[in-house]
Amino acid sequence: MIKFHPTPEHLQQFVKGTLSPVESLMISAHCDMCARCQSRVEMMTADYANTEIEQAVQSYDPDFDAMLASITQQPAAERASQIKARRNSTAIELDGKTFELPKTLHRLVKKKGNWSSLVGKLWQAPVDLGIDGVANFIYIEKGGTVPEHTHRGSEMTLVINGEFSDGLNDYDSGDLIYMTGDHTHAPRSDAPEGCLVFSIVDQPLHFTSGLARLLNPFSHLFFR
Repeated sequence: MIKFHPTPEHLQQFVKGTLSPVESLMISAHCDMCARCQSRVEMMTADYANTEIEQAVQSYDPDFDAMLASITQQPAAERASQIKARRNSTAIELDGKTFELPKTLHRLVKKKGNWSSLVGKLWQAPVDLGIDGVANFIYIEKGGTVPEHTHRGSEMTLVINGEFSDGLNDYDSGDLIYMTGDHTHAPRSDAPEGCLVFSIVDQPLHFTSGLARLLNPFSHLFFR
């Protein structure tokens, strides 16, 4: 059951297009998995569209009709090829496991790098977003743990498949989690199927416990 959602303010900003690309990507992917937030976005979008239409009617531009016609007259073959491209590669694989991704993340399959094994039964596959921030698909095997850490910046994580706990809360598929330097946690999965997440950080992690602190000079490599 999804328990962690974007705030109403974030959803409103998402509808208006005022969030950063990273925040918009993560909220859109969450809405793919969360019927509640998807419904709220649809209602907010309808309200916002009505407001924009009223303003557009008051400042009507005849050139708008020509622009709309040029879009709708796009050759059918070209539209079909674009639809076909969007249908390709909707899942990622690791060690014989296949994980279906939310619709928003389908386009990231081709941007994903190779999986690499990390300490603590962790697997990481980098994703080139072409924007600020470091993005990774991270798979935690059953019994796997990310060393206790806090954040020099912020971290947004979407649970795609499975469950994990971090000493602060328990998370399930679809949960969207936002962490800052005010949070210290140690994600761990005890689910039989493990846990796959998609995570974006804007600064290296800062490890806070035991021998993991020795990794701090190299933390920019830990989730690169």
